[in-house]
Amino acid sequence: MVRKRQDRSSPVYMISVVSRILEVHPQTLRMYEREGFVRPHRVNKQRLYSDEDIERLNLVIKLTKELGVNKAGVDIILRMRNRIQAMQEEMREMMRFMENDIRRQFEERLRRIFEE
Repeated sequence: MVRKRQDRSSPVYMISVVSRILEVHPQTLRMYEREGFVRPHRVNKQRLYSDEDIERLNLVIKLTKELGVNKAGVDIILRMRNRIQAMQEEMREMMRFMENDIRRQFEERLRRIFEE
């Protein structure tokens, strides 16, 4: 039985495995690291990549090789993507707060109705 990993940010893949998964040369992955597109975890000078890193690298590869985006464009796209994700998380948090507030107000109204 195959178990699905819960933590997508856990660094578990060596550079040779990632290069095979993404079908790129390990030197390409090192270059993307130098450019700041990904920051693999290091253990005893060995790079370890997470599922999130692989997803990000896959996006970088698609942008550069398939869409012809240059490195500056990739950097802008990645930064915008990070901002959008942060805004989405903020919106989710606001929605949770609003839901809790509405739930409290509703419960208080019910309590008042039944106390009368």
